[in-house]
Amino acid sequence: MIEIIPAIDIIEGKCVRLSKGDYDSKKVYNENPLEVAKEFEAAGIRRLHVVDLDGAKSHHIVNYRILEKIATSTSLVIDFGGGIKSDEDLKIAFESGAQMITGGSIAVKEPEIFTQWIERYGSEKIILGADVKNKKIAVNGWKEGTEVDLMPFLGNYIEKGIKKVICTDIECDGMLQGPSIGLYQEILEEYPSTYLIASGGVSNIDDIIKLDEAKVPAVIFGKALYEGRIQLKDLKIFL
Repeated sequence: MIEIIPAIDIIEGKCVRLSKGDYDSKKVYNENPLEVAKEFEAAGIRRLHVVDLDGAKSHHIVNYRILEKIATSTSLVIDFGGGIKSDEDLKIAFESGAQMITGGSIAVKEPEIFTQWIERYGSEKIILGADVKNKKIAVNGWKEGTEVDLMPFLGNYIEKGIKKVICTDIECDGMLQGPSIGLYQEILEEYPSTYLIASGGVSNIDDIIKLDEAKVPAVIFGKALYEGRIQLKDLKIFL
Protein backbone atom coordinates (compact mmCIF):
# COMPACT_ATOMS: atom_id res chain seq x y z
CA MET A 1 0.00 0.00 0.00
CA ILE A 2 1.33 3.40 -0.99
CA GLU A 3 2.47 5.68 1.86
CA ILE A 4 0.56 8.98 2.04
CA ILE A 5 2.68 12.08 2.74
CA PRO A 6 0.94 15.47 2.67
CA ALA A 7 3.15 18.50 2.12
CA ILE A 8 3.32 21.79 3.95
CA ASP A 9 5.32 24.41 2.02
CA ILE A 10 6.28 27.47 4.05
CA ILE A 11 6.94 31.08 3.06
CA GLU A 12 7.12 33.76 5.79
CA GLY A 13 5.76 31.27 8.30
CA LYS A 14 2.61 30.58 6.25
CA CYS A 15 1.34 27.47 4.49
CA VAL A 16 1.51 28.16 0.73
CA ARG A 17 1.64 26.40 -2.64
CA LEU A 18 3.43 27.35 -5.84
CA SER A 19 2.90 26.26 -9.45
CA LYS A 20 5.99 24.73 -11.13
CA GLY A 21 8.09 26.18 -8.32
CA ASP A 22 7.37 29.76 -9.42
CA TYR A 23 7.48 32.03 -6.35
CA ASP A 24 5.31 34.61 -8.15
CA SER A 25 2.50 32.04 -8.28
CA LYS A 26 2.38 31.82 -4.45
CA LYS A 27 -1.03 31.19 -2.91
CA VAL A 28 -1.45 31.28 0.88
CA TYR A 29 -3.74 28.53 2.19
CA ASN A 30 -3.32 28.99 5.92
CA GLU A 31 -1.52 31.53 8.07
CA ASN A 32 -0.81 28.80 10.63
CA PRO A 33 0.92 25.62 9.33
CA LEU A 34 0.51 23.95 12.75
CA GLU A 35 -3.29 24.01 12.31
CA VAL A 36 -2.88 22.22 8.99
CA ALA A 37 -0.53 19.62 10.50
CA LYS A 38 -2.98 18.94 13.34
CA GLU A 39 -5.80 18.39 10.82
CA PHE A 40 -3.64 15.85 9.01
CA GLU A 41 -2.80 14.08 12.27
CA ALA A 42 -6.47 13.99 13.32
CA ALA A 43 -7.32 12.31 10.00
CA GLY A 44 -4.88 9.46 10.75
CA ILE A 45 -1.94 10.73 8.70
CA ARG A 46 1.42 9.71 10.18
CA ARG A 47 3.95 11.32 7.81
CA LEU A 48 4.57 14.91 6.77
CA HIS A 49 6.82 16.61 4.22
CA VAL A 50 7.75 20.17 5.21
CA VAL A 51 9.50 22.47 2.74
CA ASP A 52 11.16 25.72 3.75
CA LEU A 53 10.70 27.71 0.53
CA ASP A 54 12.35 30.78 2.07
CA GLY A 55 15.28 28.53 2.92
CA ALA A 56 15.48 27.15 -0.62
CA LYS A 57 15.67 30.70 -1.94
CA SER A 58 18.17 32.04 0.58
CA HIS A 59 20.47 28.96 0.69
CA HIS A 60 20.14 28.36 4.42
CA ILE A 61 17.43 27.12 6.77
CA VAL A 62 14.90 29.86 7.67
CA ASN A 63 11.58 28.46 8.94
CA TYR A 64 12.92 26.03 11.56
CA ARG A 65 10.70 27.53 14.27
CA ILE A 66 7.62 26.34 12.36
CA LEU A 67 9.20 22.89 12.08
CA GLU A 68 9.81 22.92 15.84
CA LYS A 69 6.18 23.89 16.55
CA ILE A 70 4.81 21.08 14.39
CA ALA A 71 7.28 18.52 15.77
CA THR A 72 6.56 19.37 19.42
CA SER A 73 2.77 19.67 19.02
CA THR A 74 2.07 16.57 16.88
CA SER A 75 3.37 13.00 16.63
CA LEU A 76 3.86 13.27 12.85
CA VAL A 77 7.07 11.84 11.40
CA ILE A 78 8.51 14.81 9.52
CA ASP A 79 10.98 15.05 6.71
CA PHE A 80 12.25 18.56 6.15
CA GLY A 81 13.83 20.16 3.10
CA GLY A 82 14.65 23.54 1.63
CA GLY A 83 17.85 25.46 2.27
CA ILE A 84 19.78 22.69 3.99
CA LYS A 85 23.22 23.54 2.68
CA SER A 86 25.61 23.01 5.59
CA ASP A 87 26.32 20.87 8.66
CA GLU A 88 24.87 23.71 10.74
CA ASP A 89 21.57 23.72 8.77
CA LEU A 90 21.35 19.95 9.17
CA LYS A 91 21.96 20.20 12.91
CA ILE A 92 19.25 22.89 13.27
CA ALA A 93 16.75 20.75 11.29
CA PHE A 94 17.32 17.66 13.44
CA GLU A 95 17.33 19.66 16.69
CA SER A 96 14.06 21.33 15.62
CA GLY A 97 12.38 17.92 15.34
CA ALA A 98 12.87 16.65 11.79
CA GLN A 99 13.30 12.87 11.76
CA MET A 100 14.62 13.01 8.18
CA ILE A 101 16.02 15.70 5.92
CA THR A 102 15.82 15.96 2.16
CA GLY A 103 18.89 17.22 0.32
CA GLY A 104 18.61 18.21 -3.33
CA SER A 105 20.80 21.14 -4.35
CA ILE A 106 23.55 20.13 -1.95
CA ALA A 107 23.67 16.63 -3.46
CA VAL A 108 24.42 18.26 -6.83
CA LYS A 109 26.68 21.12 -5.77
CA GLU A 110 28.49 19.67 -2.73
CA PRO A 111 28.47 15.90 -3.25
CA GLU A 112 31.27 15.37 -0.71
CA ILE A 113 29.23 16.98 2.08
CA PHE A 114 26.04 15.09 1.12
CA THR A 115 27.95 11.79 0.98
CA GLN A 116 29.34 12.49 4.47
CA TRP A 117 25.79 13.01 5.72
CA ILE A 118 24.72 9.63 4.31
CA GLU A 119 27.70 7.99 6.02
CA ARG A 120 27.14 9.83 9.32
CA TYR A 121 23.36 9.66 9.67
CA GLY A 122 22.42 6.68 7.50
CA SER A 123 19.86 6.11 4.79
CA GLU A 124 16.91 6.24 7.20
CA LYS A 125 17.56 9.90 7.99
CA ILE A 126 18.88 11.28 4.69
CA ILE A 127 16.58 11.46 1.66
CA LEU A 128 17.83 12.37 -1.80
CA GLY A 129 15.77 15.07 -3.49
CA ALA A 130 15.73 14.74 -7.28
CA ASP A 131 13.82 17.62 -8.85
CA VAL A 132 13.67 17.14 -12.60
CA LYS A 133 12.77 18.99 -15.76
CA ASN A 134 13.04 16.94 -18.96
CA LYS A 135 15.00 14.35 -16.96
CA LYS A 136 17.66 16.92 -15.97
CA ILE A 137 18.16 17.87 -12.31
CA ALA A 138 17.17 21.40 -11.19
CA VAL A 139 18.47 23.09 -8.04
CA ASN A 140 18.02 26.10 -5.73
CA GLY A 141 14.25 26.02 -5.40
CA TRP A 142 14.06 24.93 -9.07
CA LYS A 143 15.27 28.32 -10.25
CA GLU A 144 18.42 26.85 -11.75
CA GLY A 145 18.63 24.08 -14.35
CA THR A 146 21.66 21.77 -14.68
CA GLU A 147 22.99 19.32 -17.26
CA VAL A 148 22.94 16.52 -14.67
CA ASP A 149 20.99 13.51 -16.00
CA LEU A 150 18.50 11.96 -13.58
CA MET A 151 19.32 8.25 -13.91
CA PRO A 152 23.11 8.38 -13.38
CA PHE A 153 22.56 10.93 -10.56
CA LEU A 154 20.27 8.47 -8.76
CA GLY A 155 22.56 5.51 -9.48
CA ASN A 156 25.58 7.30 -8.04
CA TYR A 157 23.83 7.98 -4.70
CA ILE A 158 22.14 4.59 -4.51
CA GLU A 159 25.66 3.11 -4.74
CA LYS A 160 26.62 5.35 -1.81
CA GLY A 161 23.78 3.99 0.32
CA ILE A 162 20.76 6.18 -0.46
CA LYS A 163 17.49 4.25 -0.10
CA LYS A 164 14.83 6.98 -0.18
CA VAL A 165 14.39 9.35 -3.12
CA ILE A 166 11.83 12.13 -3.55
CA CYS A 167 11.44 12.71 -7.27
CA THR A 168 9.49 15.80 -8.36
CA ASP A 169 8.64 16.45 -11.98
CA ILE A 170 8.70 20.26 -11.98
CA GLU A 171 6.46 20.50 -15.04
CA CYS A 172 3.71 18.72 -13.08
CA ASP A 173 4.13 20.32 -9.68
CA GLY A 174 1.16 22.37 -8.53
CA MET A 175 -0.54 21.97 -11.92
CA LEU A 176 -3.14 19.38 -10.80
CA GLN A 177 -2.80 17.55 -14.12
CA GLY A 178 -1.62 14.17 -12.92
CA PRO A 179 1.75 12.75 -11.84
CA SER A 180 4.57 11.46 -14.09
CA ILE A 181 3.76 7.77 -13.66
CA GLY A 182 5.88 6.77 -16.69
CA LEU A 183 8.94 8.47 -15.19
CA TYR A 184 8.44 6.74 -11.83
CA GLN A 185 8.02 3.33 -13.51
CA GLU A 186 11.26 3.94 -15.40
CA ILE A 187 13.11 4.74 -12.15
CA LEU A 188 11.71 1.67 -10.38
CA GLU A 189 12.61 -0.56 -13.33
CA GLU A 190 16.21 0.68 -13.18
CA TYR A 191 16.46 0.82 -9.36
CA PRO A 192 13.81 -1.58 -7.99
CA SER A 193 15.00 -1.51 -4.38
CA THR A 194 14.63 2.29 -4.09
CA TYR A 195 11.96 3.70 -1.77
CA LEU A 196 10.69 6.12 -4.40
CA ILE A 197 8.50 8.99 -3.22
CA ALA A 198 6.53 10.51 -6.10
CA SER A 199 5.91 14.25 -5.92
CA GLY A 200 4.07 16.69 -8.16
CA GLY A 201 0.88 16.69 -10.18
CA VAL A 202 -1.54 14.72 -7.97
CA SER A 203 -4.98 16.14 -8.74
CA ASN A 204 -7.42 13.62 -7.24
CA ILE A 205 -7.69 10.30 -5.43
CA ASP A 206 -7.52 8.38 -8.74
CA ASP A 207 -3.99 9.68 -9.29
CA ILE A 208 -2.93 8.16 -5.98
CA ILE A 209 -4.66 4.87 -6.85
CA LYS A 210 -2.75 4.81 -10.19
CA LEU A 211 0.56 5.42 -8.41
CA ASP A 212 -0.30 2.62 -5.98
CA GLU A 213 -1.11 0.29 -8.89
CA ALA A 214 2.23 1.24 -10.46
CA LYS A 215 3.87 0.01 -7.21
CA VAL A 216 5.25 3.46 -6.33
CA PRO A 217 6.06 3.16 -2.60
CA ALA A 218 5.00 6.67 -1.46
CA VAL A 219 3.47 9.94 -2.66
CA ILE A 220 3.78 13.57 -1.59
CA PHE A 221 0.97 15.96 -2.50
CA GLY A 222 -0.48 19.21 -1.25
CA LYS A 223 -2.37 21.41 -3.65
CA ALA A 224 -5.11 18.84 -4.35
CA LEU A 225 -5.82 18.78 -0.61
CA TYR A 226 -5.75 22.54 -0.20
CA GLU A 227 -7.98 23.07 -3.23
CA GLY A 228 -10.50 20.50 -1.93
CA ARG A 229 -10.01 18.05 -4.80
CA ILE A 230 -8.99 15.42 -2.26
CA GLN A 231 -10.75 15.28 1.11
CA LEU A 232 -8.87 13.91 4.10
CA LYS A 233 -11.62 11.29 4.53
CA ASP A 234 -10.87 10.03 0.97
CA LEU A 235 -7.41 8.97 2.16
CA LYS A 236 -8.76 6.46 4.71
CA ILE A 237 -8.39 3.64 2.16
CA PHE A 238 -4.62 4.14 2.27
CA LEU A 239 -4.19 4.62 6.01
